[in-house]
Amino acid sequence: MNIFGKIAGLALGAALAAGVALSGAAAQTVEEIKSRGTINIGMLVDFPPFGIINEQGQPDGYDADVAKLLAEDMGVAVNIVPVTGPNRIPYLLSGQVDILVASLGITPERAEQVDFSDGYAGIEIFVFGDANTEVTEAADLSGKSVGVARASTQDTAITEIAPQDANIQRFDDDASAVQALLSGQVPLMGASNVVIAQINSVAPDRFDTKFSLRRQSQGIATRPGQTELMEHINAFVAKAKESGQLNELHEKWVGGPLPEFLVSE
Repeated sequence: MNIFGKIAGLALGAALAAGVALSGAAAQTVEEIKSRGTINIGMLVDFPPFGIINEQGQPDGYDADVAKLLAEDMGVAVNIVPVTGPNRIPYLLSGQVDILVASLGITPERAEQVDFSDGYAGIEIFVFGDANTEVTEAADLSGKSVGVARASTQDTAITEIAPQDANIQRFDDDASAVQALLSGQVPLMGASNVVIAQINSVAPDRFDTKFSLRRQSQGIATRPGQTELMEHINAFVAKAKESGQLNELHEKWVGGPLPEFLVSE
């Protein structure tokens, strides 16, 4: 779950093969799910800390815990089916899973294919860096070095708003950009709330967030037109936010509270 480590032994191919053969046709309503006694939930297992395979070879992470909580709310068992980024929507549309709790960002393009719940998780991209470096807006990046993971969302966002004399240093991945920040090679970087939580855990009080660049909610997805099922899911999400359960899971896996833009939805 740490960007500084490597996650080994995902065994994704085997898990996918096991997940394809599901018992029963995909349910259309909450009552059908309750009658069957199991809900089949598609989840990424290669996207830490949201989805991983743990040491016992089982799906784990924030999304897994949310999936289990939803199944508990329905009073049924959960069958987590590992999916990949490219096949998660096809798995849903073909009925191989009932719903997706798969770190699926809510976008207009995806909303043409599936229906989304209210956000249960979210990614917010910030300019982040040395607490002694005063930056409150894009103009303040003038003449400063900013590290980003090459071709990432934060690379795109900072490139769009940075003054021409900003020095955008592109690294191969988030881990390399983080190391550049920690070593003082760059005073600032573009980072998601997930990465920021991990940096703060190893270097508390050295850095702070400067300003937000972009945010995206992640929703639980159903096939289009499953209105009653979506109403139940949205009621679950609202209840889990209000009770603090989602925040507890976010603290556990991500190392920080739910993004404020989700709490205020």
